[in-house]
Amino acid sequence: MRNDLFEPDPEPGVAEAKAQFAGVDGEPGLQARAMQCGVDRLTDTETLTLLLSEQTARGAATLAAALLRRFGDLQHVLGASTAELQQILEPAAAVRLRLVHDIARRLLLYPMAKRCVISSWSALQSYLRVVSAADPREAFRVLFLDRRNQLIADEVMGVGTLDHAPVYPREVVRRALELNAANLILSHQHPSGDPTPSRADVEMTKRIIEAARALGIGVHDHVVVGGDSTASLKALGLI
Repeated sequence: MRNDLFEPDPEPGVAEAKAQFAGVDGEPGLQARAMQCGVDRLTDTETLTLLLSEQTARGAATLAAALLRRFGDLQHVLGASTAELQQILEPAAAVRLRLVHDIARRLLLYPMAKRCVISSWSALQSYLRVVSAADPREAFRVLFLDRRNQLIADEVMGVGTLDHAPVYPREVVRRALELNAANLILSHQHPSGDPTPSRADVEMTKRIIEAARALGIGVHDHVVVGGDSTASLKALGLI
């Protein structure tokens, strides 16, 4: 029986996750169950609870539920910025989640860093989805490639609003010259989840192609990311 009639009901999923983490009536806790059954059997709430448990042993499940309520799903939680995460978490816990996201980014980047990027289309798509899909604002990024089409650098060249990221062709070309890049792959994400290129996307891409061509720099493609999907302007015949 509850002692405080005014105590709010727990968030959906919180009580269950708390019980699984702590262990109830002799049943193994969440960490023990993950070891026995595999972490792939955990729900998003349970996964976040386990990730946060070392920084916030008390209330980890409540925080996990709050994160999912705020950002929607695990992908968007891990893709949120440190500042956004700190609206709910303590700094150490926010850094821990950002670390998980960066580890995933590095794992996906590794095969592209060791061979020709344009011959690894599936790896490129996976990488761009991880680094871009969860961002709530449009961010325009450029992959700078050498003459063998191996990756020199991946840099964000513009961050904007929900539906626009300012990009300046001269800045893209200037940076390519600084890095001695021979070719480029452009990319940005649509936070709406629809990767269909807009007319503005196509026009901006053509301006960058023209500016790069004048200096002997090629533009292989412009990949638009929308949720779990991608669209290639080259494959669509738009460039």
